[in-house]
Amino acid sequence: MRKSMFFGFLALFISLSVQAQTALKKVYNEDINPLEQIDQAVFKAKANGKLVVCQVGGNWCPWCLRFADFVTNDTTIIKVINENFEYIHVNYNPRKSGGEEKEKQAAALMKRLDNCWRFGFPVFVVLDDAGKVIHIQDSSFLEEGQGYNQEKVLRFFKNWTPQAVKNS
Repeated sequence: MRKSMFFGFLALFISLSVQAQTALKKVYNEDINPLEQIDQAVFKAKANGKLVVCQVGGNWCPWCLRFADFVTNDTTIIKVINENFEYIHVNYNPRKSGGEEKEKQAAALMKRLDNCWRFGFPVFVVLDDAGKVIHIQDSSFLEEGQGYNQEKVLRFFKNWTPQAVKNS
């Protein structure tokens, strides 16, 4: 009996260890004001001749974390992002548990980003150097299976580089 309990606990421990190692890194800072975060990114983008890409979602969204992990681990995609964008993870909490102030902040965020929530999460909002929304990308068009397709993701980012926008 003791042996079977020991092996049962051992199996549970190994299972939990494996899950912890494969857990995706949380990338959304839930403690900052997302509107101020966007303002700072726009300021930096303008100074550096870039555009802003807001990945809107939250740590509550597995697809948001998958996308962040996907682009971080793909050297081709991250190079395009770093050369052309101020890329930020904008936390959006659709739940009302944050209180009235957080609820107002979430409403203001959606107003500023042209109600991008309607496309699901994550959703990508491209802003020009004045902070104006120039494109909203539904992430479902970038998916493949339980992840994302490199070719589709690269096409999205390359179609919205400052050079591509300028030449259109």
